[in-house]
Amino acid sequence: MAYAVQQNDRLIGEITDLTHDGSGVAKIDGYPLFIPGALPGETVEFKVTKTLKKYGFAKLLNIVEPSEDRVEPPCPVFPECGGCQIQHLSYEGQLERKRKMVRDVMDRIAKLPDVPVHPVKGMEHPWRYRNKSQIPFAERDGGQVVAGFFRRGSHTIMDTETCLIQSTEADVVMRTIKHSLHELGIKAYDEQKDKGFLRHVVIRKGKATGETMVVLVTRTRKFKKKDEVVDLIRGVLPDVTSIVQNVNDRKTNVIMGDETIPLYGPPVITDKIGGVTFEISARSFYQINPEQTEILYSQALDYANLSGNETVIDAYCGIGTISLFLAKQAKEVYGVEIVPQAIEDAKRNAEVNGFTNTHFEAGAAEDVIPRWYKEGKRFDVLVVDPPRKGCDEHLLRTILHYRPKRLVYVSCNPATLARDLRILEDGGYKTKEVQPVDMFPQSSHVEAVTWMELY
Repeated sequence: MAYAVQQNDRLIGEITDLTHDGSGVAKIDGYPLFIPGALPGETVEFKVTKTLKKYGFAKLLNIVEPSEDRVEPPCPVFPECGGCQIQHLSYEGQLERKRKMVRDVMDRIAKLPDVPVHPVKGMEHPWRYRNKSQIPFAERDGGQVVAGFFRRGSHTIMDTETCLIQSTEADVVMRTIKHSLHELGIKAYDEQKDKGFLRHVVIRKGKATGETMVVLVTRTRKFKKKDEVVDLIRGVLPDVTSIVQNVNDRKTNVIMGDETIPLYGPPVITDKIGGVTFEISARSFYQINPEQTEILYSQALDYANLSGNETVIDAYCGIGTISLFLAKQAKEVYGVEIVPQAIEDAKRNAEVNGFTNTHFEAGAAEDVIPRWYKEGKRFDVLVVDPPRKGCDEHLLRTILHYRPKRLVYVSCNPATLARDLRILEDGGYKTKEVQPVDMFPQSSHVEAVTWMELY
């Protein structure tokens, strides 16, 4: 079949939108082309690189008329690095595009054109916000050790000296270990041959407490130079509170293995969000941007509208972060999460904070919630914070069967949020409003909190 647009065509067009991965969208005779680096409002020259039946891809050649929101990205490896997608867009422009992203799916997928979508709650300083960095290490031909982040659209490590969205502590540890491996006689991991020793270095920092953990992910348990490496890290990061080794002996892209061995200090660090203390281990799930997490969860608490008499379900509760926010104002909170280790973390976090009105159980929400009802429990509010794929279909059916009067939906994917809202609307709920929150500045991701009521 012939297309109006052919591969290798050099064309000029206007960018009308951004995709979920930050590429500009130009339409030629109605045929959409995705162009990395182009921004809405720009006229650009581009070369078509690939055509499919419904859309194609192109390479940006020249900006004929730039957007007034275009800025010079401060990162030296942007846009080759895949960590950020829209550093070339002003922060005000980022927030507006993210609001538009949510507004568009509310109109197009949820069919809710009258539901308010508020301006995105952003950051005053949208840099150095990540409290966790996962840095892969490798050795190139000739013995050069590289560390950094994956090149956009590939599994090739870009050698990096700094990252402007991670902590300065992570920069220091990454550079120090990278430049010291040969001297220590330690081999970086070779993914193709499944050889070498050091796979990743993970740095976690408690934003409120300043406590820092360094995780050395290794291919084998035997660690000949562990004392030297511990001394090296402590020498450049005197305030480090925890250094651990995580063993991952599998040939896999999964970063962490099952065994974690303390090398220095306790096996956890602590952080505080909204006055609640959380213990964080090497493998704990914990939100990447604690400053915005407090805003996100405070919005969920606001939409829950608790008076102190309500019993609440927190589905997909993780380590209990939202649950403990809710527990401050609820009569009781029941959290459910399919990962058993996360439930153990949630119970420990509740104990650390002195909460006695929380109950956590491991299992699938669609299985556990019906049993709670059969045991005679009744719930006024249900909060969901699902993964990017959205709520499980069985959980949506469970919600519509038991019909708690208020729902709060915390989403990291506007498209699946909109899909699920349509199902819940058709089942008897009314969407009141949506509040987007910018958890990942410089990236194209946006989170949103939605308030729904039974009618």
